[in-house]
Amino acid sequence: IATPLYGKLSDIYGRKKFFLFAISIFTIGSMLCTLAWSIPSLAAFRAVQGIGAGGLFSLSLAIIGDIVPPRERAKYQGYFLAVFGTSSVLGPVIGGFFAGQDILLGVTGWRWVFLVNVPIAIAALVVVTRTLHLRHHRLDHRIDYWGAIALSVAVVPLLIVAEQGREWGWGSGTSILCYAIGLVGLVAFFLIERAMGEEALLPLRLFRNRTVGAASVASIFIGMGMFGGLAALPLYLQIVQGATPTQAGLMLLPMTLGIMSGSIISGQLISRTGRYRHFPIIGAFLLVLSLFGFHYISADTALWLVMVGMYFFGLGLGFNFQPLTLAVQNAVDRRDMGVATSSATFTRQIGGTLGTAVFLSILFSQAGTKIGEAFQRAASTPDFRAALRNPTGGDPATNKSFIEGLQAQAQAGGRGAGGSALQDSSFIQQLDPRLARPFLVGFADSMSVVFLAAAAVMVLAVIATFFLPHVDLGPKPGQAGARQDDEAAIPAGH
Repeated sequence: IATPLYGKLSDIYGRKKFFLFAISIFTIGSMLCTLAWSIPSLAAFRAVQGIGAGGLFSLSLAIIGDIVPPRERAKYQGYFLAVFGTSSVLGPVIGGFFAGQDILLGVTGWRWVFLVNVPIAIAALVVVTRTLHLRHHRLDHRIDYWGAIALSVAVVPLLIVAEQGREWGWGSGTSILCYAIGLVGLVAFFLIERAMGEEALLPLRLFRNRTVGAASVASIFIGMGMFGGLAALPLYLQIVQGATPTQAGLMLLPMTLGIMSGSIISGQLISRTGRYRHFPIIGAFLLVLSLFGFHYISADTALWLVMVGMYFFGLGLGFNFQPLTLAVQNAVDRRDMGVATSSATFTRQIGGTLGTAVFLSILFSQAGTKIGEAFQRAASTPDFRAALRNPTGGDPATNKSFIEGLQAQAQAGGRGAGGSALQDSSFIQQLDPRLARPFLVGFADSMSVVFLAAAAVMVLAVIATFFLPHVDLGPKPGQAGARQDDEAAIPAGH
């Protein structure tokens, strides 16, 4: 929610002061989270942290757009997004390590997840204060408070459903109420933005620009597929492959490598050639192929094959992250640099919120049925029947409790134990492998549906990227001056 606000306000009042503000609020929020004494207090302090974090990403890209010539932006944004992609995967791994510690240097392990941000953020604050010098001419402008409120009304209910929908039920009355409130907020937001004109939080005229419109639509669908994949893959690695959360994070490293490769390669080539349009198209195709390949993942799929798919998934993301931002930045006037950059980030975040809610909804609506069907198929196999009579692997107490529960469900006419697996999958690793296999098969089958749906959504992203026009990024730095010198050296008579 804060992202478009930072973009608009930084266009009006200057980039540096709001970048420093974002870092400061993020630091304060991280420190408060470290000191949290309850879940409600932690949630409140996370909101403070999020207000700061909302400006870090988009303002960093906008600052690159301010200080780097158009032709060179791709290269530096490629470096930036390679670091971002790496940190987005390694961050949860490091956080999982801290969370797994009871006490570390006298501080409870989970508190380090937030405390580690503080010295890094303070260092960033000092560096930015001393080294970042930007000229800015303040604009006379009203702040679109009503637009910000309407946007909050539109987005917050979706965030709540994404978080609570699994518990409430995605089609429950409470969830439907959240959808309705979000829809009302969205309609109100568009009406307010149209009325505000040039002073709108997200001026609608920007989206009439073909480049901005196509990039925004593509970003929404790419965000849906990206966050849908990032939500589903760790679950597959933990439940089906038996990895711990930390191990699952490390197994995502091929995706990180793909994001780094895609961001750096596309940045370098765009800087050299001045052409960007084919990278989002190729990247979107790679995302479709990767997600469609994940559709064929089963309980028996070799891990190395999954990792190959992860690499190409990351490569597709890397080919899309900065070219789309670059296209938007070069399609608008400098006075709109902040709001245009934040809109590119915001639309991807909105897509991610929708993708997480939609694809997890599909996953958990399918999982119980698929696991139940897997148990029905396994019930007639000799191995499964032998395991029911005499389980030899796993934890005896867990096996006994599970078999008793399975028998009780069978007597009651139930189809299997799928529901319990969705609430707590940790017991699966303690079962006799023959008893656990239907869980793994059923869960993998349900994820197959999710990835197929994500691939279908990503096809829409491919279509959107074809509407991107070519934007001239200008000559390389130095070339324009050299060309002018050459022209000046030609005698007038020639």
